[in-house]
Amino acid sequence: HVQLVESGGGLVQAGASLRLSCAASGRTFSRDAMGWFRQAPGKEREFVAAIRCIGGSTYDAVSVKGRFTISRDNAKNTVYLQMNSLKPEDTAVYYCADTPGGGWGSADWGQGTQVTVSS
Repeated sequence: HVQLVESGGGLVQAGASLRLSCAASGRTFSRDAMGWFRQAPGKEREFVAAIRCIGGSTYDAVSVKGRFTISRDNAKNTVYLQMNSLKPEDTAVYYCADTPGGGWGSADWGQGTQVTVSS
């Protein structure tokens, strides 16, 4: 398994930026992709963005396209989520995930970091 620790969440005003980080440790050599998900109160967890560990292809949810950017530093086993032009509807707990392949059902998850955007 892979251990994931998120950081960088906080309380900001609408229009501000935040950068989330997710540091991975453990069985990191067997990863296929890392991603970010979020869960707002009363809602299901939803996909935000993902990046392949080899090749670096990225995938973004429509709701964040053009505002959020996922990136990685393989040397540091860390993935980032740069969030710009934040909106109140981006308020959620953001989770980092790491999958060895075969989808997110077999992923390891971090503990989550709270992002709150005030209007």
